[in-house]
Amino acid sequence: MAEILPMKSDTAPHPIEVQKAPGITRIVLSNPPANALSIAMMGALVAALDDAANDKDCRVVVLAANGKVFSAGHDLKELTAHRSDDDRGRAFFETTMRQCSALMQAIVRHRCPVIAEVNGLATAAGCQLVASCDLAIASEEAQFQTPGVNIGLFCSTPMVALSRNLTRKHAMEMLLTGERIDARTAREFGLVNRVVPPEYLGTIVGKYATTIASKSAMTVKTGKEAFYAQAEMGLSEAYDYAAAVMVENMLARDAEEGIGAFLEKRKPEWTNE
Repeated sequence: MAEILPMKSDTAPHPIEVQKAPGITRIVLSNPPANALSIAMMGALVAALDDAANDKDCRVVVLAANGKVFSAGHDLKELTAHRSDDDRGRAFFETTMRQCSALMQAIVRHRCPVIAEVNGLATAAGCQLVASCDLAIASEEAQFQTPGVNIGLFCSTPMVALSRNLTRKHAMEMLLTGERIDARTAREFGLVNRVVPPEYLGTIVGKYATTIASKSAMTVKTGKEAFYAQAEMGLSEAYDYAAAVMVENMLARDAEEGIGAFLEKRKPEWTNE
């Protein structure tokens, strides 16, 4: 694994913080205690993800949170406040759900891998946020829940991310019971990659991030894009698509350099072309 790089903070508007190290952008939800996905929070996250995508030096994005709650999901007070609107809140509810969908897709479609660093409760759309990331590392104190069924509001949009990461039975278990699961159960379900002691969480995430950041950015972008595209295809179509991707990847300068370096037993020098 690559050496851990010290993070250097940049000034960022409330409700998030953005920290940068060489090759790594760390986006921190910073509106405790709930870190709710309000319109403002979701807008700030999308903007930060866009900035990272446009930063040629960024190779990996880490999504973390301050406080004991990673994210409690949508801001129910903000949503409820619009029930007095003439349309009983329909327009605002639609805006909220569109913004949430845009945020989750911004993660999946981001050119860089996105790693969730979870050290607290991730519930409802907060759990969806974790499920949408490419990798998720949780501390032993993390918990996960899709409790919408308990309050008469089924977690239908979190269901999209859960059903694409967990087995159907495990996803339905979370969605139908609304009960919390601990970090180790989340790992068994496929929601997170690893569970570590809380004092080592940042170190382990840093190791993942620096290792991935050391790879060819072009190759990683190609692979991430292909992974999600083929997952939505039938078997034959997926193989045809993946074969075409590999041909184009073989013709890339970084593939030529990487294979050459391997055969010559030297470290590759990436140009990201």
